[in-house]
Amino acid sequence: MLFFILYVISGAVAGVLAGLLGIGGGIVIVPMLTFIFTAQGVAYEHILHIALGTSLASILFTSVSSVKAHHKREAVLWNIVFSITPGILIGTFFGTKIAAMLSTNFLKGFSGIFLLYVATQMVMGIKPKPTRNIPNRLGMVSMGGIIGIFSSLVGIGGGTISVPFLLWCNTAMHKAIGTAGAIGFPIAAAGALGYAINGFGASNLPPYSFGYINLTALSGIVIASVFTAPYGAKLAHSLPVDKLKKIFAILLYFVGTKMIWSIL
Repeated sequence: MLFFILYVISGAVAGVLAGLLGIGGGIVIVPMLTFIFTAQGVAYEHILHIALGTSLASILFTSVSSVKAHHKREAVLWNIVFSITPGILIGTFFGTKIAAMLSTNFLKGFSGIFLLYVATQMVMGIKPKPTRNIPNRLGMVSMGGIIGIFSSLVGIGGGTISVPFLLWCNTAMHKAIGTAGAIGFPIAAAGALGYAINGFGASNLPPYSFGYINLTALSGIVIASVFTAPYGAKLAHSLPVDKLKKIFAILLYFVGTKMIWSIL
């Protein structure tokens, strides 16, 4: 029961921050699950794989409400979503196979470096200059593959990469965010399926695991995050979001450093 409560808290925090700061829940969920699974005594060799798989599975549920909201505001460029999805599906599924062959230490270090990158991006407000147009179909499939592989290795919906990519391609900010939210669904679908399949047959998995997806953690996260994300979005209109992003970036620096330090 204690650990289930921690899963719910993780989902609640992820939901609020996603709505408030416009970040993907996976940024919060993966490190929090890593710490919870460690305290829970989950087999060390599976900790990151289960955290990544569970995070992507949770995005399946949370992305639906996000996409609906952006679609109502006509902020989703569906032609881009459809053209990039084949590459997303292939890249994400292939990425889960790569992740299954990597050690927990490698994935923990990779995730830690990614958190430091996101923190730096927040502090410095890094945004690419719009210097080109959307690539042709082959280019979109290739870019989708890159986004998919990277997203599967860090357990996110891909917005950290797809938003800068779309801005680089002369897409307006609100449409880049909305489109990236829609791209998150095929990433989550392929990622969850891949981690489930690659985790079948693995020994020493915690109870109620479906491959590398822990159903207990997933249910706690989804129950909370679905309800708290809209609340976070409301807070965004009354709180100093830019200042909060810098404070959150400091937390990400701490968590990322701690993850890297733990493998040294």
